This record gives sequence, C-alpha cells and structure tokens, in this order.
Amino acid sequence: MVVTKIVVAAGYGGPEVLAVQQVDVPAPGTDQVLIDVRAAGANPIDYKLYSGEMGRDPAALPMPIGLEVSGVVAAAGPGAAGFTGALAVGDEVVATGVRGGYAERVLVDAKDVGHKPGSLSFEQAAGLLLVGGTAWHLLTNTVVGTADTVLIHGAAGGVGLLAVQLAVARGATVIGTASPARHDQLRKYGATPVAYGAGLADRVRAIGPVDAALDLVGTDEALDTSVELVADRSRIATIAGFGRAAELGIAALTGADGGQQIRDAARPELLALARDGRVEITIDRTFPLDDAAEAHRYLQTGHAHGKVVLLP
Repeated sequence: MVVTKIVVAAGYGGPEVLAVQQVDVPAPGTDQVLIDVRAAGANPIDYKLYSGEMGRDPAALPMPIGLEVSGVVAAAGPGAAGFTGALAVGDEVVATGVRGGYAERVLVDAKDVGHKPGSLSFEQAAGLLLVGGTAWHLLTNTVVGTADTVLIHGAAGGVGLLAVQLAVARGATVIGTASPARHDQLRKYGATPVAYGAGLADRVRAIGPVDAALDLVGTDEALDTSVELVADRSRIATIAGFGRAAELGIAALTGADGGQQIRDAARPELLALARDGRVEITIDRTFPLDDAAEAHRYLQTGHAHGKVVLLP
C-alpha cells in the first residue's frame, strides 16, 4: 500500500469541483501494474464526466479523473502483460482506459498498458492513445484509404491533428478546416487547409471532390457541408454532432457498439507509427497536477493547439 496524490471531482459542475486528495493505493494484484505517473493527458471527456451532462450518480463521487497516462512501472503483479508484451518494474509505459490518471501513482490493468516508444517524451506519450484511438475509429468507420479525399472538420484540434496524420499515412488526400492561424500546422502534416465560415462548401469544392468527412466539432456548418459534399452518407461520421446524426443518416461514434474494440486494437499500431516517426503529438500546454482545474478551464475554451497535459 502506498499513498498518492490524486485529483477527484468532489461534486458535479464546473472545474471548481476538482479537488486534490491523498489516497491509499494497494499493491498490484494478478495482471495489474502500479505506474509512477510522469504525465497525464487531459481530454474533453474528463470534464464531461463530472459536468453532469452524462448523469449525476451520487455514488460515483468523489470521482477520480483522468483516462490516460505515461510513466514508469513501479510494481507489477503476477502475469502482468500489456498489449505490447510482458511488463516489468522500470519499464517506461503508456496506458489508457485508466481510472484516476490525474495522480502521482495509479493502479492499472496490465492489458491497458503498452511500452512507450523511446522517440516519445512522457508528455507526448500521455497524449497519444485516447485521441489517436478516436481518430482511428473515425477513419475505420468511414473506410478512408488510398485514393480517397477526406474532409476533416476541426482538423487542428487534438483528435484532428492525429486524424490528419493517420489519413495521410493511409494514402488519403486530406482537406482540413481550421482558423487561418493554424493553416501552416496542417500543411506541415500534409493537409490542404481551408477556413471555416460562410462559403465553406464552395471553398472545398474548389479543391476537389470529397469521398468522406469526419466531423470533430458538431456545428451545423460542419454537418451540413459534409452531407452536401459527400454522396455516400455511410462515409460521414461525427464525434460531436449527436443531436443531428440520426436526422442526417450519419454515424455518431462513441466507444459503444464495438467502437471501443476498434480503438483498443489501434493502440499497438499507434505506438508503432509514433516510434517510426509517422505521427507526432503536438503539446499545447502543460500544467502542474495541482492546477487541474485551471487546465480544464483552458481546455474548455477550445483554443488548445494540440494536447493539454498534467505533470505530477
């Protein structure tokens, strides 16, 4: 048993409900590892879970926050093996599907742990698997591959930057919407950038026909432009426009209905692509663990130019 600092949501609401506590963490059991956390990825799902929009179960409080981390294995239970092989004390690792990753130490099921590529910093590694798995799911669902042109709405965000790189790695042509200040970043990763706003569909048409579209923002503009430009609506998917997805006949993707299996299967592939330098993780800002509430306030502005990461 060790004592660790952890960030929890003490109630439902905004970032002000986040609190730092000291808790006991047991020794790892069979097929578990204890990770010394070096970095924890901050994601929109983290604040959605305690906002109340996904339910307000009193029994879930205080709610440990954080789904992905990178760090070093501090202890390993019998039979501990991750999705990239056996795990041992001292291994540098990355994990997703974590409960309470905003912590100094966290106990994790070994099946959710992989070996960190040496080419990635701990900060980068903590920002890869969750957004990368989401991007992979979107591209798999819409069957994006060689010779396709895919339109990505919100291409300069955390998921968007990975979706751009993964689509390019599949041989696709990518058109990405973003503010003009972000266009050079999209060009760096092989996308043709376009500004969102009035006339978007015409600007995209001027570039060329579109075979598939990924909506990462959920705006009417993104959804309407997608259905206007893509003939086959089975090749349009959203992770944000849930309210209109059924009306438009497009896929609204979550981890349910087989989605989590797709995302989990992508984890070793994502690590291999990162190891080989075919995808990069852009870190926008880091915050001390004690400033988790401030990190979430920043994340909620929607102005992050990449991943936001907490450092214990």
